[in-house]
Amino acid sequence: MTSPDSNANSGKSLPHESRNASRFVIANGMQNLGDELVAAKTVLPWLFQSAGVPAALTGLLVPIRESGSMLPQAALTQWVVNSPSRKQLWILGGIVQALAALGIAVAALLADGLLLGLTVLVLLGVLSLGRALSSITGKDVQGRTISKGKRGVVTGRATTLGGVSTLVVGGLLAFLGDVSLAAIAVLLLIGAAAWGVASLVFTGIVEPTAAAGEAAAAGKDKGQGTGKNSGRKQNWWTDTWGLFRHDKKFRDFVIVRSLMLVSALSTSFIVALSHSVGNDSLSGLTGFVLASGLAALLGGVVSGRLSDISSRKVMTYGAAIASTLLILIVLAAGTLPQQWNLYLLPLGFFAINLVHTGIRVARKTYVVDMAEGNQRTRYVASANTLMGVILLLVGGVSAVIASAGNAAAIIFLALIGFVGVWRAGKLPEVSKQASK
Repeated sequence: MTSPDSNANSGKSLPHESRNASRFVIANGMQNLGDELVAAKTVLPWLFQSAGVPAALTGLLVPIRESGSMLPQAALTQWVVNSPSRKQLWILGGIVQALAALGIAVAALLADGLLLGLTVLVLLGVLSLGRALSSITGKDVQGRTISKGKRGVVTGRATTLGGVSTLVVGGLLAFLGDVSLAAIAVLLLIGAAAWGVASLVFTGIVEPTAAAGEAAAAGKDKGQGTGKNSGRKQNWWTDTWGLFRHDKKFRDFVIVRSLMLVSALSTSFIVALSHSVGNDSLSGLTGFVLASGLAALLGGVVSGRLSDISSRKVMTYGAAIASTLLILIVLAAGTLPQQWNLYLLPLGFFAINLVHTGIRVARKTYVVDMAEGNQRTRYVASANTLMGVILLLVGGVSAVIASAGNAAAIIFLALIGFVGVWRAGKLPEVSKQASK
């Protein structure tokens, strides 16, 4: 029997591909909008600042949001691969995110101080679990319904749609002027609604019926394991670590992805640098929301098309550009007049977000193209779980280094990025157009 993935890689369009692609773009675009409006790097820190939440809790936002969406994925893999419908699990993840975002918005209106901080952290953890489920199933649904060579464009268009929507919201904030606590709550409500719309749209995707027949094979593969553990049933962590140890292709991808954290972790330090040179007004949130939206708008489609040509090269060049920009940002903050930095640092924030958009689209495209069927599900889940651990480690180290100043943390991340350039250049080509 021909699997959906073999058809996807044969060059032929899959059944319902155009319909599925449009719904995938809209649903993921709305999810991206939710990510931008309930963001642990911009909106939520401004909420905490406005409502008098202790600063120590602010430092927990990014680790909970990022690690919480990655660490559970390997544990969820067995449940996912045994499910006859990955689409339904994606929808469930979207609903969980919508309800958690709604809870955060209500808390923003009714609570403040320590109570608000603790409530938001708990709900952010719940939201991250929903995102973990959507992440592991979303790439699988994309691989089953979109042909190889078209996936980067679809991911890029979804990123662009999220960017356009974020720009519209940011434009409204700019029109209103100073961002009040009530305005932040409205942002969070719009984010919750975006996830609700995403879940509704995703119901229209036509999922291959062959997915149900692959569950038994997945369970068999899961029990076999790799290497010396072959033939024995393994728990999720044993399988994840075994995959990392014995599958060189997977291990190299995880290492490169870890080194790509340069663009993901540096933005919060850029915001902190901006505060240190005098841009500490609550209204500064508008500029960062607009910068994130504009970066997604400009970077989505271009990076998607380039990733279908060579996702490896997009990651390589992206890391090189990001690391160089970070060095320039540190030099600007340390040598140029304050008035210049009031504009240059937000511009640097935009540039790093633009590059991060490209890296993010490229590494998503790379992992979808790298494997097929349930092996892709294992790759995505195991990579994200390992990334959750690595994110905590690198985030912890950069936080310690930041005690010597935000500039020191940025330089540390830039150096990691330059190592990533070297390692990414050694990855094999998996994109359809690059491998011709």
